[in-house]
Amino acid sequence: METQPLYDLTPMARLMLLGVVIALGPLAWVWLRNRHAPTVQRLRVLTLLTLFLTFDLVVFGAFTRLTDSGLGCPDWPGCYGSASPVGASAAISAAQEAMPTGPVTFTKAWIEMIHRYLATAVGVLIVVLAAVSWRERRHLAVSFGWPAFTLIWVCVQGAFGALTVTMKLFPAMVTLHLLGGMALLALLRFQSAGYARADPARPDSVPIQRGTRLALWWVFALLWLQIALGGWVSTNYAVLACMDFPTCQGSWWPSMDFRTGFSLWRELGQDRSGDAIPFSALTAIHYVHRLAAYVVLAALIWLAWRLWSVPGMRNTAYALLALALWQLASGLTTVVLEWPLLAAVGHTAGAAALIIVMTGALSDSHAAHARSRTFRSSMS
Repeated sequence: METQPLYDLTPMARLMLLGVVIALGPLAWVWLRNRHAPTVQRLRVLTLLTLFLTFDLVVFGAFTRLTDSGLGCPDWPGCYGSASPVGASAAISAAQEAMPTGPVTFTKAWIEMIHRYLATAVGVLIVVLAAVSWRERRHLAVSFGWPAFTLIWVCVQGAFGALTVTMKLFPAMVTLHLLGGMALLALLRFQSAGYARADPARPDSVPIQRGTRLALWWVFALLWLQIALGGWVSTNYAVLACMDFPTCQGSWWPSMDFRTGFSLWRELGQDRSGDAIPFSALTAIHYVHRLAAYVVLAALIWLAWRLWSVPGMRNTAYALLALALWQLASGLTTVVLEWPLLAAVGHTAGAAALIIVMTGALSDSHAAHARSRTFRSSMS
C-alpha cells in the first residue's frame, strides 16, 4: 500500500485561494461599514475583527485537539493531497475501514480541514493588515514594525501547525502551537490598542501607578506559565490522571514522576527511551497544573482588587474576576465530570480571553506610563 507523503504541496494554491475567498467576507464588511472613516479607524476595526477570528481559531484548535482530530488528515497542508476531504474520500474510507476508531475518519478530516481553512483566512487578513500598514506607514502613529512582526509570527505559527501534524502530535510541538496562537492574540490586541490611542476622538489612556503596572506584568507572566502547563496537560492526555478534587487519587500528594512527566522532547505516550509513559508521570503533569492554578487564581483575584480602585480600570477588574471564576468552574467541571468536551473547550477559551484582557490592560498602562514620563521631561 502506497503511503501518503507528510508534506504534499499539490493543493497549496487551492487552499490559499479558498483562504482569500473566506477573508473577502470580513474585508468587505469592514470596507462597507467604514468606507468614509479615516485609515486608522479602518485598520483598528480590521484588527479587532482579525482578533475575533483568531480567538475563534484558537478555540476551534482546542476543539480539534480534544476530539482527536489533529491527524484527521495525516499530511499537510491538504488532506491526502486534496484541498478537501471530498477529494480524499477514497483514502479516508480505506483508513477508516482499516481502523474504525483510529485517527482518520470523515468527521475528523472535516474538523481538521475546517481548522486549516480558518487559519488560512486569518493569515490572509494579517497579510492585508501588514500591506495597508506599509502603504500608510508615513501617516500612522502606530509603528509598522508590529504588523510586520505579526505577519512573520503567523508564518511561524503555520510552521508549528504543519509540524504538529507531520510529527504526529509530538507533545512539545502541540504545546508550542497553542502558545503561538495565544501570542498571536496578544500581538493583535496590542495593535488594536495602539490604533485606539492614535484616534484623537478617544480619551487618553488611564494613568496607572508603577506598582500596579508591575503587578500586571507579574500576573501576566504567571498566566503564560499556567497556559503552558495546561497545554502540556492536554497534549499528554493527563486530564483524567486526577479524577477527584481537591485531592488527587485520594491523596494530597499522590505518587508522581516529575522527571518523565516534564521530559519535553519525547513522543506522545512515551518516555525518552520509547517505553510507555508511566501513570505517575501523567499524575505529575496534572497535579503541577492544578497547584499552579491555585496561585494564578489568587493572583487574578488580587489584581482585580487592585485595579478596582483605579479610575477607568473597573471594567478590566470585572473581566479578570469573571474570567478567573470561569476558569475555576470549567477546570473543576473538566475533572469532576471526566473531561466533557464543552467544559474543556471553554477552559481554553477562558485562557485566550485572559490573554486578550491582560494585553489590553498592559497596553494602556504602558502608554500612560510613557506619556507621564514624557510630560515630566518637558516640564523639567
